[in-house]
Amino acid sequence: MSNASLHPFSSSAIQHPLAVHGWDEGWEAEFAPYAAQGLVPGRVVRVDRGQCDVLTADGIVRADTAFVTPHDPLRVICTGDWAAVETVGNPRYVKAYLPRRTAFVRSTSSQRSEGQILAANVDHAIIAVSLAAELDLGRIERFLALAWESGAQPLVVLTKADLVADPVTLGHLVQDVETTAPGVQVLTVSSHTGEGTDVLGAIVADGTSVLLGVSGAGKSTLANALLGADVMEVQATRDVDGKGRHTTTTRNLLVLPGGGVLIDTPGLRGVGLFDAEAGVGQVFSEIEDYAADCRFHDCAHEAEPGCAVLAALESGALPERRLESYRKLLRENQRIVAKTDARLRSEIRRDWRLKSAEGRANYSAKRGGRV
Repeated sequence: MSNASLHPFSSSAIQHPLAVHGWDEGWEAEFAPYAAQGLVPGRVVRVDRGQCDVLTADGIVRADTAFVTPHDPLRVICTGDWAAVETVGNPRYVKAYLPRRTAFVRSTSSQRSEGQILAANVDHAIIAVSLAAELDLGRIERFLALAWESGAQPLVVLTKADLVADPVTLGHLVQDVETTAPGVQVLTVSSHTGEGTDVLGAIVADGTSVLLGVSGAGKSTLANALLGADVMEVQATRDVDGKGRHTTTTRNLLVLPGGGVLIDTPGLRGVGLFDAEAGVGQVFSEIEDYAADCRFHDCAHEAEPGCAVLAALESGALPERRLESYRKLLRENQRIVAKTDARLRSEIRRDWRLKSAEGRANYSAKRGGRV
């Protein structure tokens, strides 16, 4: 669902210079308290080492993020955020950002099991998958789970379609992905021939889109096709495995000539889940539908009598690969949630100890002052 459908535009929002970047009546209302403080609205187009580029009505402002760099990595400023900027003085500062409508989050490789936010306030999550390499359906399911969890509408784009000469083979590949992505549009695109780019351009013209995928998926080439210019640098991809060097090294927000905004991201080496149970359920909606008919409401779908999921597996209605992938992602998500909960409990205990020590020190100081 687009921002426009969620928040109808007022006349002032339509006339605002940032309307082309997604500014609407909802953001205008959210920003009112900051406007009263003399702060300026802008959209974050790039974040880099404690500073960010913010697009305001008067152009790009380079601002420090010191005021919005909390301990929680999910609350740091991110590409796609709407920011309240103090433009007087030097350096300039982002003083706050508006509550996010959506957020695309994955887990990091950190031993602390932290989440990493990749993009904010996104309407469409475009998952680019190259047809130059063998399809990894499990990886597509991971991307889809994170996309659904973010609140954005996923879209799978199969790039480099011109490399699959046989239309029958191409049809089978599309069918495999469609089975993997229930409720998600699957589009074949070739930046070389232009196939599908007009359809994709019409989809992304409404709202903000984030472009996701592994290295070599053709994201930068696809971004250039949508932009109508070679804005993103493109590097060669190996024919053997479809992999290439990272072309995009930071997340950038770009305005599309046909309307809409595109956030291009670096190729992701890892696609770890982060508290994405609802997203996993959406990806495997057919399994959740079967599960609703199980005899026991807490059925684990392992060996329980009256398990509708196992019955679907036995009859061939449910592919074994889908069930195994569902179990794997659920287990992974449960582990990350458990680790995150443990980390939060540890941090709460640490804060309690620090506050207790501070309280004891204050009490001792007061007693000493009375003596």
